[in-house]
Amino acid sequence: MIEKVPYGGWDNCYQLSNGKIELLLTGDVGPRIIHLSFINEFNVFKEYPEQIGKTVGNQWLIFGGHRLWHAPEAQPRTYYPDREPVLVQEIENGLIVTQRPEPSTGIQKQIEITLAPDKPDVYLIHRLINHNLWAIDTAPWTISVMAPGGVAILPLPPRGPHPEFLVPTSTLSIWPYTDLTDQRFTLGKKYILLKQNADQKTPQKLGIFTSQSWGAYFNQGYLFVKKVPLVLDGLYPDMGTNFEVFTNEEMLELEALGPLETIPPKGHIVLHEHWTLHKDVPVIVTETDVDNVLANLDL
Repeated sequence: MIEKVPYGGWDNCYQLSNGKIELLLTGDVGPRIIHLSFINEFNVFKEYPEQIGKTVGNQWLIFGGHRLWHAPEAQPRTYYPDREPVLVQEIENGLIVTQRPEPSTGIQKQIEITLAPDKPDVYLIHRLINHNLWAIDTAPWTISVMAPGGVAILPLPPRGPHPEFLVPTSTLSIWPYTDLTDQRFTLGKKYILLKQNADQKTPQKLGIFTSQSWGAYFNQGYLFVKKVPLVLDGLYPDMGTNFEVFTNEEMLELEALGPLETIPPKGHIVLHEHWTLHKDVPVIVTETDVDNVLANLDL
């Protein structure tokens, strides 16, 4: 079911539902998916009430929800203020939402969203379209801004003993402000966990290349999982990462990246993403908790 609805001061939003889950897309700004939940239940995405409903302006606003960016991050290139109406087109079981080309970059963002008919699954195709007269190098970068109070989960590659395994299987990227002694981090044997804590204002960020090619966020009994295709020979941004997590006192961002590619004029690149939403999930604090939860899920 697709219904046009007002939401928080935006007159033109679109609600998608399959009887199990519902999501809400903005039509007055974006493209953004501002809400994802089971029917009439907790929104797993963060919202910024003081920003919801605002349109038009030169200041970039986070709004919350899920957005598409182009990597690597740069100021001001990445921070184009997406505060203009978007084109919304209905397709079978979903919508295509298209931004006008950004005047400052010549890049056009588009997200195609479809719901599974009878499961709490969402399928997304993120497109970056080059409207310049020259080729550009960039990567699709999808950022899900998660509600506060939860914990992000990034799987590490399969483990193995020395000396049977002699070469590295992953990368770990850190930023100048990353503090691995921060107690919000759990650097485990099988997973990296990052807690969101409203009492800790210092930002933290970390990126990895994970061959598992998924990331997750647990909060209040709900588990949000995002999966993306793996390109083993791809050159990924940020020193080779395909998943990143960022947190501050307000929220946590669960981020996926595609490989860097050259987009010819009028060409495009894509990043497919598959979301699953789970409820009544036991509390996740430790690696053992993650293993116990994943034993009952098909990832």
